[in-house]
Parts: sequence; structure tokens; C-alpha cells
Amino acid sequence: MAIGKGAYLRSITSAHAIPSVNVGTRLDGSSPPSVFIGSWNYPKVYAGPMIAPLHGDTRILDMPESWIPEQRSQEEIISYRMSLVRGKLRQDVREIDTRFVEQLQEIALSAGSIESEALFNEVPTGFSLSEEQTPFGPSAGLEQLEIEPPKWDPQLEKIYHDTDLSAAEAIVSLHAQGVPFTSIQKALSAGAMGRGRSRKLVPTRWSITACDTTIGDHLMRDVRRHQLIDTVRVHKFSSLNNHYAVILLPTPWQYEWMEAFLHIAGTEELIFSDFEWNRGKRGYSRVGGCFYSCKMAVLEALSREQRQAGAIILREARRGYVPMGVFNVRENVRNALMQPPEHFEDLPAALSAVSQEFQLPVSRFAEESTVLAASLRQKQLHLSDFLTEGVHRTIPACSQYGR
Repeated sequence: MAIGKGAYLRSITSAHAIPSVNVGTRLDGSSPPSVFIGSWNYPKVYAGPMIAPLHGDTRILDMPESWIPEQRSQEEIISYRMSLVRGKLRQDVREIDTRFVEQLQEIALSAGSIESEALFNEVPTGFSLSEEQTPFGPSAGLEQLEIEPPKWDPQLEKIYHDTDLSAAEAIVSLHAQGVPFTSIQKALSAGAMGRGRSRKLVPTRWSITACDTTIGDHLMRDVRRHQLIDTVRVHKFSSLNNHYAVILLPTPWQYEWMEAFLHIAGTEELIFSDFEWNRGKRGYSRVGGCFYSCKMAVLEALSREQRQAGAIILREARRGYVPMGVFNVRENVRNALMQPPEHFEDLPAALSAVSQEFQLPVSRFAEESTVLAASLRQKQLHLSDFLTEGVHRTIPACSQYGR
């Protein structure tokens, strides 16, 4: 019986015992700023700040956009996240006029780290690893929370006071102004944007996908208006025990995300994938939030260039990989698309080049593909066509593509 991606990643995360920071029932420290809204028992969820037992500028602890460009290692990132202590209090997501929610909004909209003091009802314990959101350290129920008066980010503050602006319009506007994705997502999660009484707390995991989807849908409308690229392009990038190949095709928008997990827990070689044709996708992706994070990153780059293309993204997660949230996909793909591309006359030549840097034969991806297989069939191409002079790796032939 085939294992689903969610079950597989849960099995990986459950196998890790990662040490997190030790604190008592009283914590005096700094929030990066960071808040976390849970989804269990929605609409009455656990919400609260995340605070480090450190003072001063702790923004790096919750700034995924900077980790890969600054070449932070997986171990460093996990260490950052395990130093964050989550306080939690049961809160109805619709009741945002309480002092506690106001404090969460003040944290989420802050321009910098906030000195905070929390009293817990027990010693915080445990840690969280997830395929959707970034990890964090121990947690406990909150008895009391005090924060210093923050200085708000002016762009976020303007959105907060505009109660006639929808949440979608606010997300798109902030992204266009260059506000970091993480800051936008936290503001949405804390119920700090949207029209009047429609504002509410949004679970962190949901707010991440909501922002990716909203920005991606907006960018897609722009990308559809632009001319096609004129060659097949490949952008490559590796970090955090992942290798990526972003293949851009001179076609109208179509998109396929394929990810392989190789020997993470043992000898497994698993591929998970999903796709959409030109009209977009209905229903939630079977591979989870990374589908939307990758899509947004690709459309962001195409919109910036004012060109249109089809996109096939191959990801290979290798031994040592630890699930750390969909930021891993979004930021790796963003960085891949900032690398100078290689240009090819056709798809087989591009796949031939890609195959040299992947551990898994490209034929395995093709077997599990939809858009890739269709692109090959259009010109009656076969996997044997991937091989060109100078490529020494043998790729097993396949008798059939698709599912």
C-alpha cells in the first residue's frame, strides 16, 4: 500500500528528538517578533507569542527569508527555532477585541524585536516539527503576558487601520511593496487585516497557504498577459539537504511540482507530485502547502521578468533532510530563480543536463509525472532521447509515462 506524503513526513518528524531550550515557569526575553495560532479545535484555538530567553535583536530567529541567502545551516536554523518558547491561551478566533489579541497584534505588527515577560502555568516542554510551518521549541499555557510598547512597521500599521480593505487586497499590496512574506503572514494570522468585523485570527498553517495562494493568483493574472520565453531554461540550486531544478518551458502557464525523498529514514525512494493546467487547480493540493509556495515563487520571478512560461520543478530531498516547513520550498525556489539559467533548445536536452546532478534517475520523475509526460508525448519523445553525447550516466528506459 502506497504511503501518503503527510503520513511519511509525520513518520520522519516523530523519529527526531531535538533538544530545545530549558526555561522555567517565568520567562523574561525577546519576541523576534513572532506569534503562533494553532488550528486544533477550531474556532477555539490555542494562540500566543513565541519568546526567546534572550534580549536584544532576535529577528533572525523568525526570518526565513534571510536564512538561505545568508547560508545558514540546517543545524543553525533548527537551533534558532528551538530557542523559541511558545505561550498558549485558548482563544475564540472571532473574538479579537480582547487585550490578549491586541497584544498578539502588537507583536505581529512590530518593526523589531519586543521585550516580553511571560508567566506559564507549568514548565514549557516539548518541541514541534512540521512539514507546513517552521519548527519551534517548548510550549506551555500562559498565565500572564506583558510586552513593551512596540514601534509598528509603518506599512503594516497602514493596513491595520484600513478596515475597508479586504485581506486579499492587503496581502497583495504589502507583497508589491516588498514587505517580507513572513511579516505579511503573521499580520494575517493575528487578525490585523481585512474588512471591519470580518477580521479574525487565522491558524498559522492556514495563513501561510492563504498568503501563498493569494499572491500566486494575483501574479498569475499578470503573467498570463506577457510573452512566452523563447528557450527551455533550467535554474538549479542546492541547500539544506535539498537539490532543485526549475525547468521553464516556452509554453503558456502550466505547472508541475515533483519531490523525491531519498533515504531519509532508510532505503526509501519516494516521489510525490501534483500539477495544474493553464486554467489553474481546483481543490487543495494532495502534496500540501509546498505546492502553493513553489507556485508563488515561480510566478513571482516570471512577473518580475514580465514573461510567461510553463514550469516543472524537481526537488530531491536527501539523507539528513529534516522537515522545517514550506518556507524551505519557497525560499529555495526563489533562490534557484535568482541563479543564471542554462538555456536549451528542447526539453530532452534540459533533462539530460538535470540528470547529471540528481541522484534519482530522471526517468523515475517522468514515470510519476503528468505535465512532464504530456510535454514529452507532444513531440513523441522518449526517455532515451535524454541522453546526449558527453552524458555518461545511464537512465533506464520506460515503456510508458503517466500514472
